[in-house]
Amino acid sequence: MALSSSTLLLVKSHISLSSFSNPSLYFSKRTSSIPQQGGLPGETRIRVRRISLSIINARADDRKEDIVIVGAGIAGLATAVSLQRMGIRTLVLEQGESLRTGGTSLTLFKNGWKALDAIGVGNDLRSQFLEIQGMAIKSEDGRELRSFRFKDEDESQEVRAVERRVLLETLASRLPPDAISFSSKLANIERSENGETLLELEDGIRISAKILIACDGIRSPVAKLMGFPEPNYVGHCAFRGLAYFPEGQPFEPKVNYIYGKGVRAGYVPVSETKVYWFICYNSLSPGPKITDPSILRQQAEQLIRNWPTELINLINLTPDDTIIRTNLVDRWLWPSISPPASTGSIVLVGDAWHPMTPNLGQGACCALEDSIVLTKKLSEAIKSKHTSVEDAFKAYGNERWPRIFPLTVRAYLVGALLQWDNPVICALRDNIVVPKLVRLGPVLEHTNFEFDPL
Repeated sequence: MALSSSTLLLVKSHISLSSFSNPSLYFSKRTSSIPQQGGLPGETRIRVRRISLSIINARADDRKEDIVIVGAGIAGLATAVSLQRMGIRTLVLEQGESLRTGGTSLTLFKNGWKALDAIGVGNDLRSQFLEIQGMAIKSEDGRELRSFRFKDEDESQEVRAVERRVLLETLASRLPPDAISFSSKLANIERSENGETLLELEDGIRISAKILIACDGIRSPVAKLMGFPEPNYVGHCAFRGLAYFPEGQPFEPKVNYIYGKGVRAGYVPVSETKVYWFICYNSLSPGPKITDPSILRQQAEQLIRNWPTELINLINLTPDDTIIRTNLVDRWLWPSISPPASTGSIVLVGDAWHPMTPNLGQGACCALEDSIVLTKKLSEAIKSKHTSVEDAFKAYGNERWPRIFPLTVRAYLVGALLQWDNPVICALRDNIVVPKLVRLGPVLEHTNFEFDPL
């Protein structure tokens, strides 16, 4: 589908946006496979060297845009909707022919819901999904080790599992019809002589953007250009699915975790008819990509063949188009080593900047937080003569990094601990650590995040 012919403009103010002061980007080069800190033997270290973008002449037929967002995922759409609420219009480029509604469900805690409320879609989503009251932890033989009620620990806590498809469609519905350009895959990025960013799409269309917001996911081409290495595979893979009960699902509104040896699983009701489930297992390498649902189903069942039968039932009730397998990855933003979140008028948001493992349920929540913080910084710069866009992006990165980096590390460590496969350590976990030492309050402390409404 071709790009819309109308030009999207900044609303409420006509302003000159800042250009690059030091337009240097990077590219990455693979070298030998060596162990990395926080990784596994055999992982590939990325060596990065610096290059400068070539300066080219803009053409008269280049499409002109003030703000372009690359990626119509959670981060991209949330950022577009947030800016729209501030009177700032954007063009969202999505490489797919439609919204990326694949995948299953994601769990949002109170910080995610605060962000959705700030964006203006919280109540629309609440009406469609169950509020989760608590959690129960079991061993692989079905013995309950511990249970909690969320509001007993924190009266303000709010937990719901949300279908990714519904979340994306709800966010997209808040944008003008021509705000998202589908089938728009980025092929090249260059800097024009006027300091703007020139985007060339695979179909040959060229767009000159004053501001580029990259929300293009964990394999972000823009992040690679900015010097970020590929995300690290953390040694775990996960099967996920969304079971469907046409006559109504039978489970209480709580998260159920089951811990085994090198394998853990869980399930949580999403709505009256759907239940999200996952199985996480150790694997030295990611292995080949498999999309055949029958093979995925067979492999998932094999991991838990001697576990409580409700998991097997959930797998059997999962439609083929909602069962997937993913490799868990993250990227640690080491201080003084990792590139910053922005360079000039280009900035990263969400997984494009800070992919993290799902062990804390904070990937989507942090992407939503990013969108709010970035919107505030950018809107202030656009409407003020005292702050440049470049400085606004730097302020966004400086504010978000102290939250993002510790959460990424913590999520990795939690996953590493829960994936123990040593029988002695697992027995210690099941009989002492979980039943007697674990407290829910500290576990969910990271969901305390405050910000003013837009």
